[in-house]
Amino acid sequence: MGMSAAELAQGLFRVLETGDAELAAGVVSMDFRNREAAVAPSPCSIPGPAGVLASGAWMRSAFGELRFPIVETAVNDRQVWVRLRMQGLHTGPFVRFREGSLDQAVPATGRAIDFEQIHILDLREGKVVGHEAVRDDVTMLGQLGVFPPAPATALRMVTWKLTGRAARAATRVTAQAAEAAALAERTR
Repeated sequence: MGMSAAELAQGLFRVLETGDAELAAGVVSMDFRNREAAVAPSPCSIPGPAGVLASGAWMRSAFGELRFPIVETAVNDRQVWVRLRMQGLHTGPFVRFREGSLDQAVPATGRAIDFEQIHILDLREGKVVGHEAVRDDVTMLGQLGVFPPAPATALRMVTWKLTGRAARAATRVTAQAAEAAALAERTR
């Protein structure tokens, strides 16, 4: 007997928290697609468990103690809707991308994040095949001091961009995501 829709959802977010490649293979379909990968490093767009592992590595590189406590789920025949909180500590640069290139790098602030998200997971044949989300990114950016810009955070972001640290962080985060994606191949 396979996992319930709620168990698949819990498993997917556990993969993001831990990078567990075996769990990813058990809950994520090989043809999985993530509509939210546009702001992530390019390896996060890889179909299947590899993209999920890359996404988790990207988020964990920025947020220590990353957790996704689920508040509520709603299930139908082909989807599970998940309301959860994203929580963690901003311990590494949070790098966002646009069309595969560096868009923004927020140097580590040490601040805690805790904000709500809603995720829609498409299910087929006992696995997650698709993901899209409604996230409160404005609240998260506010918690990091980016929006509205705290003077110290804004200065650090500009300094990082001008000195090349932002570009180096983007390269490093992309490499970490690619390395995590490669775990999917080794556990097949």
